[in-house]
Amino acid sequence: MEGFWLLFTILLGVLFVVFATAKFNLHPFLSLLIAVFGIGILSGLPLNAVVDAVQSGFGGLMGSIGLVIVFGTIIGVFLEKTGAALRMAETVLRVVGEKRPQLAMSLIGGIVSIPVFCDSGYVILSSLKKALARKAKVAVASMAVALSTGLFATHTLVPPTPGPIAAAGNIGAENYLGTIILIGLIIAVPTIIAGYIWAIKVGTKIKVEGEDELTFDYDEIVNRFGELPSVFKSFAPIAVPIILIGLGSIISFSGWSGGIFSILLFLGSPVVALLIGVWFAFMLVPKFNQETLTEWVGQGLKDAAPILLITGAGGAFGSVIKATPVADFIEGFAGNDLATGSFFILIPFLIAAALKTAQGSSTAALVVTSSLVAPLLIELGITGALPLALVVMAVGAGAMVVSHVNDSYFWVVKEFSGMSVTDAYKAQTGGTLVQGITAIVITFVLWLIFV
Repeated sequence: MEGFWLLFTILLGVLFVVFATAKFNLHPFLSLLIAVFGIGILSGLPLNAVVDAVQSGFGGLMGSIGLVIVFGTIIGVFLEKTGAALRMAETVLRVVGEKRPQLAMSLIGGIVSIPVFCDSGYVILSSLKKALARKAKVAVASMAVALSTGLFATHTLVPPTPGPIAAAGNIGAENYLGTIILIGLIIAVPTIIAGYIWAIKVGTKIKVEGEDELTFDYDEIVNRFGELPSVFKSFAPIAVPIILIGLGSIISFSGWSGGIFSILLFLGSPVVALLIGVWFAFMLVPKFNQETLTEWVGQGLKDAAPILLITGAGGAFGSVIKATPVADFIEGFAGNDLATGSFFILIPFLIAAALKTAQGSSTAALVVTSSLVAPLLIELGITGALPLALVVMAVGAGAMVVSHVNDSYFWVVKEFSGMSVTDAYKAQTGGTLVQGITAIVITFVLWLIFV
């Protein structure tokens, strides 16, 4: 019964996190830490061992991915403040064409949300979305859903967004970020398309009150920033780090060493690559002064702080679980056909989906779920870049299901689109459900083929 008692204790800890955040609005950082100490004590660990596990788990994860998260949020702030996000949107719109405005908004959202939080990205692009709806004479709701689902896909699947990075760190895949980015992009594309189709099929049937009187002017919105940065400067803070991390992963996988390969491996390490991305972000600013060098960077640090704390608490959560005797029980469970077979990938998906739906935060769902499944991966021998990348994708897919009234993003989409709550349920909640199912189906197929 010891093994089942341990699992019950862990379940109680998870339920506490959900209940405390959803019912009492306790910050996920504190709810996670309280749950961590509770699990450690109730599982019979010596008190000093609980403290050691919490400290090592928190510090270890911060040491591996903390700077990556900080650099990513700083890049996001600079893209927002300088109008680079709008330049990227404008470029995508030219490529896709104004006759397909919903597709343009989906792709714009997918690109912008790689470094920018989906909530912020939606606010930044909201006026542009309404102006394009007016210009193309299409339903505002369809544009709203296309943008929101595009943003949501990469927010939960593609680093350097903090959620997927935290999940990678928790399961020991921080050295495989290049592979995770590649697989994340592969899965994000059909997931974005699923959101786009939902926007066309459902969003076009929703009438937003007052949309016929919209006065947004596309050119006026773009010109509000003055002269926008060039296309190269706008995309470089995102594209250059991804390219460098990808090259580093290829070189590491191929076993090449010496000379130029050593330099590229250095440049391709996530911390260095994102720092280079920050340097390219500095190239966006019209002039260097206290506002750009201090206040904008300070805003990035402020945005990163809660993510860092939640991520560190998630690392402590996983560390305490690993320190308990539950690993021995998991080893016996690992012989179960469900755990070892092709259906294993559904386990992290279902856990993340339950957490996301219950407490609202995709990032918290990614952090807690990855902490929970990490010991199971070790016992099952699931290692290597591709298998671990697919586990991150399964967790990310679950973290999409579903966005509803306990999710801040739901209210951002609802308020900035003008939809009623009922219509937002049809559009946003239904769309995120379709996206999550699409992502896990593709992940499951890739797991069957390659693992």
